[in-house]
Amino acid sequence: MSTAVLYNDQGGAEAGVEAGQENTPTSSNSGAAFGLFSADFKKNEDLKEMLESNKESLKLEAMKRVVGLIAKGKNASELFPAVVKNVASKNIELKKLVYVYLVRYAEEQQDLALLSISTFQRALKDPNQFIRASALRVLSSIRVPIIVPIMMLAIKESAADLSPYVRKTSAHAIQKLYSLDPDQKEQLIEVIEKLLKDKSTLVAGSVVMAFEEVCPDRIDLIHKNYRKLCNLLVDVEEWGQVVIISMLTRYARTQFTSPWKDGAMFDENNEKAFYDSDSEEKKDETEAKPYIMDPDHRLLLRNTKPLLQSRNTAVVMSVAQLYWHLAPKHEVSIVTKSLVRLLRSHREVQYIVLQNIATMSIQRKGMFEPYMKSFYVRSTDATHIKTLKLEILTNLANEANISTILREFQTYVKSQDKAFAAATIQAIGRCATNISEVTDTCLNGLVLLLSNRDETVVAESVVVIKKLLQTQPTQHSEIIKHMAKLFDNITVPMARASILWLMGEYCERVPKIAPDVLRKMAKTFTAEEDIVKLQTVNLAAKLYLTNSKQTKLLTQYILNLGKYDQSYDIRDRTRFIRQLIVPNEKSGALNKYARRILLAPKPAPVLQSAFKDRDRYQLGTLSHSLNTKASGYQELSDWPEVAPDQSVRNVEVIEPIKEWAPIVGKAKKTKSDEKFYSDDEEEKEEEGSESSGSDDSSSSSSSSEESGSESEEESSEESEKTSSDSGQSSSGSEKSSSESDSEQKKKKKTKKAPQKKSKPTAADSDSDENGNGPVAQASSSSAESSSGSESDSEDDSNSDSVTPQKKKSDAKSKPKVEVKSKKEVSLLDLDDFSPAPTNAPKSSVISSSLLSDLEGLSLSNVSSTMQLTTPSFCPVKTYELLHHMTGKGLSAKYHFPRQPCLYQPSMVSVQVILTNGSDHCLEEIHIGDRSPGSLSIHCFNTIERLEQEASVTVSMGIDFSDSTQAANFQLCTKENQFSVSIQPAVGELLMPSSLNEQDFCKEQGKLLGMNETSATITMATANSSSQAINKHVLSVANVGVVSSSHNNFHRFAGRTVSSSALVLVSLELKESSTALLTINTDKSVMASMLLRDLKQALAQA
Repeated sequence: MSTAVLYNDQGGAEAGVEAGQENTPTSSNSGAAFGLFSADFKKNEDLKEMLESNKESLKLEAMKRVVGLIAKGKNASELFPAVVKNVASKNIELKKLVYVYLVRYAEEQQDLALLSISTFQRALKDPNQFIRASALRVLSSIRVPIIVPIMMLAIKESAADLSPYVRKTSAHAIQKLYSLDPDQKEQLIEVIEKLLKDKSTLVAGSVVMAFEEVCPDRIDLIHKNYRKLCNLLVDVEEWGQVVIISMLTRYARTQFTSPWKDGAMFDENNEKAFYDSDSEEKKDETEAKPYIMDPDHRLLLRNTKPLLQSRNTAVVMSVAQLYWHLAPKHEVSIVTKSLVRLLRSHREVQYIVLQNIATMSIQRKGMFEPYMKSFYVRSTDATHIKTLKLEILTNLANEANISTILREFQTYVKSQDKAFAAATIQAIGRCATNISEVTDTCLNGLVLLLSNRDETVVAESVVVIKKLLQTQPTQHSEIIKHMAKLFDNITVPMARASILWLMGEYCERVPKIAPDVLRKMAKTFTAEEDIVKLQTVNLAAKLYLTNSKQTKLLTQYILNLGKYDQSYDIRDRTRFIRQLIVPNEKSGALNKYARRILLAPKPAPVLQSAFKDRDRYQLGTLSHSLNTKASGYQELSDWPEVAPDQSVRNVEVIEPIKEWAPIVGKAKKTKSDEKFYSDDEEEKEEEGSESSGSDDSSSSSSSSEESGSESEEESSEESEKTSSDSGQSSSGSEKSSSESDSEQKKKKKTKKAPQKKSKPTAADSDSDENGNGPVAQASSSSAESSSGSESDSEDDSNSDSVTPQKKKSDAKSKPKVEVKSKKEVSLLDLDDFSPAPTNAPKSSVISSSLLSDLEGLSLSNVSSTMQLTTPSFCPVKTYELLHHMTGKGLSAKYHFPRQPCLYQPSMVSVQVILTNGSDHCLEEIHIGDRSPGSLSIHCFNTIERLEQEASVTVSMGIDFSDSTQAANFQLCTKENQFSVSIQPAVGELLMPSSLNEQDFCKEQGKLLGMNETSATITMATANSSSQAINKHVLSVANVGVVSSSHNNFHRFAGRTVSSSALVLVSLELKESSTALLTINTDKSVMASMLLRDLKQALAQA
């Protein structure tokens, strides 16, 4: 408070002095000193008065103008005392603007900023996440060593904040604190380690950036988070994607073996390798083993592949360099199309992309040959773009396409851009040396260019011809004579010097012309450039040795001229040559070797690409672009000979407890007092699952052989890896089963339960045993199926799945399963649950007919923290999971029943209808491997037998972690396994929440700024009624309707299933069928996707 009083006193004094004075513009460059002082004194006076007024609106307007001044680059530092007074304002908008100002000037006005530190510390506890984040940002911008402990404390607190935005800001602050005080490194590493475990996509990019800045060598921190980062990559913001991909590229080069080893063949016949590997190793350890890619290596390549479609050029370039440095050579070509697409972008982007393509095209011409026309030069291209395209075309030249390229070059030589024309001639020279078939053609073309009017073209032609003649000097004395005739007309020093060098080097082949050229040079020697004079002295020396009769006097004359030249280089050269060629008493032994020294055969110059040696730098880096090591550049390490232990990346999945978990949990607690299986049986089952895992993996390799070659290689590599890791799965499952043990003990203490509901929890412990081991994370399906599902995610997100109430009530009277076998029917009857050893399909637990039974459970109690409501309109949308042709008679469809998942509150409930359309019974239908590995799926129990033409409905729970990324898994029968994926629409990741209008507006006020996404939409005329709007919104998203007092306002509320983040949808109807659609949530990615789906639904008639 004392601070505020002090500033008020100052402000009052200044206001008193300046009372009534207008802020009149005065000339800042006025000569009079008084004029200068008065102008400075009056400057921004009206802003000061506004900032010191009692009206919030005036202060807000003043701050907007101040921030506008900063944006224009004007200095507003003198307003610091007036601005900092408002740091404790209650108005959130004003407070944000004050923080923006303070971030800019806190470093300059440290003393005044330090006085407000207590305010910032209070603001770190503010209920508004943006205020907390802004306070931390200002605090970390005050670069005074004395407040380092305060900053450290603030960063640690913010790293544990509930808001991902604040945690993201704390990751940014880590870098600032580290640059201020590097001694804090150890404490900061602890915070980084904590933030790396964060599951929010908002935090991931920022914390990896902090990791790269503070401790890039601590890759042990990445091990446990590697798979999570790979899986989150698609949903991270673009800047974060670039940082993470760069870090993962370096990580992969230290953890996986090289896929490029000489003689390393990709093991396509997986079965043989699987069975015979041990005996082969014993026989001959030195024999080359087939290369098997680490599943984590494959995971990285597969999860980055969809980003090649990113609109951000930096992301595409990052993925391209990752594939270049990490992918097997036959897979690198998938980046080609994306890189060529970037050439339609701005010239700055083109420049960087072309530089990288130039480096790539030297090593792998085949990658870019199909797109050769994309590198043809356009008249609108800048010179530096043209020369890079020329470089690439030259790299791509081979016997097949050289005629096309040379025709293109002929046009370029006529260009008005002289630098580009010269570069083209150099390119022709390179083609001539690289492809011997066209050397003569190129030489003849270059000789014709010697008669060109443009001296730049002629000069470059001479230089290139000189280099070409060195490769085949015997055949080309005519060309040398032709050049001698043109000598008088050529004025460019480099070209003249080149002709003189040629005359001297091959003087014996043109014995009549060379002395005459020397005579002409003696006349103009003093007026020539240094480079020409040096070559004249060389020519004189060579002619003196070969033809001294004609040239002795000329040589002496030129040496005398050179002796007194202004350039010391020429004076030195002249003295040296005189001693070397003219014999006298002082000349010594060198004179004997003069001829061998001066007329020694020279090796032909190798015309190389300027990008030949750039591959030593990582593609896409500043060092690569500059071709010199930039500060902060971290070199890629070489591949390890032996891969480090991959088990360090295995993580035990422990789901976080959500807000309302204890309440929904009561339903679970009532179900189980005892374990379904004894410990002995559990151990046996673990062994069984272990062996079946290896059987599955070997059979998957054989079935995958029918698909394309790429998926064949990938699936075989991964399945072998999975089978070799099956030992780890059992240990992982033991851990998880022991966890379920301890959970059940806790449940016993808290609540006693009726025996008849023990079955579902037995199913739970089952799935824990079979599901969440490390192998579930490491294993993955073929790359093609997963990438296909990822690319289809946008299309699928438009379609949604829900269950109508009508069907819910009707279903109570109908049987749950349309099945002919009695076994499933009896298992699905909740009242008759008995501890039998057969595995019941978990579907039964949440099939639609059981909803009435489930209402008796404690789900209704959830309302204490988050009231769930049933949507009033729920059309069922069923999606195909497995076609009966693909599934060899087994077909599967799924839909989202929009009911709370009983297995775990953070899971989305999914119902799957399995139908046997084959001519025989199907046995042991179950879920096998899943990907991504970190995905938590509650599987249905194994269906022991499904008769012909029978169908059964089973239920699953999937924790999508508030992401629309597909859940990929294998649906297995006794004989076969099929890769399938469930793609959630964004609206299915929500649960309805009941709010009244007042609470809705209050919550909406907390989610403004970056948490607000809005768009003006044009609605179909049929959708203007309240009933139609509710119908369309609920068809897209599982949200609750909020009653509104205004007819033109429609509000809906929901929470995300996984993280319980609030999602508020409001629709304000305007005139002429337009409406403002606003979504408020801190899940910005979900907001934009939901906005798109709602916009599409409301626009349809």
